[in-house]
Amino acid sequence: MTYDFCVCNYPARQRRGILSRFCFRYNYSSMTSHVPKLRTPFDRLRQVLMFEIGGLLLITPPFVWFSGVPLPDSFGLLAVIALIAAVWNVLYNTSFDWIDGRLTGRTSDQRPTLLRVAHAVGFEGGLLLISLPVVMLWTGMGWLQALLADIGLAAAYVVYAYVFNLGYDRVFPIA
Repeated sequence: MTYDFCVCNYPARQRRGILSRFCFRYNYSSMTSHVPKLRTPFDRLRQVLMFEIGGLLLITPPFVWFSGVPLPDSFGLLAVIALIAAVWNVLYNTSFDWIDGRLTGRTSDQRPTLLRVAHAVGFEGGLLLISLPVVMLWTGMGWLQALLADIGLAAAYVVYAYVFNLGYDRVFPIA
């Protein structure tokens, strides 16, 4: 049984521009039996390591400058957050890829732009909730100051995550 899903009521021939990006067709019977092709454990490990090392090198200097936290403390804090993020990365990306694959039948390297943006924002939003207490304890910042610092980190990482994952999917497509 095949269904059309769309956020609008327009017939397919009348959908234009951004509305067409929110519409897709799926086969209900295949949705329950389709197993999406996922990255191998080695590939996922490579992705996480490259992402976290690159993030540390790119994000630490601006964090030091904006927060006023000394370089050794900033590097240590961001390394701890990177370790937390590495675990979160594996859990979030594997789950997101699996759900996306089950619903649409595509692999992560075929993901459309708007879903990539939602993916990056969701990842960083979840990490923000996990890392806020760590930032508060590590730096001695108050709740609001730590929240602002963590939001700044999340904003920087959203941009980085989008660019990194787009590049990673292009350089290392799922075979």
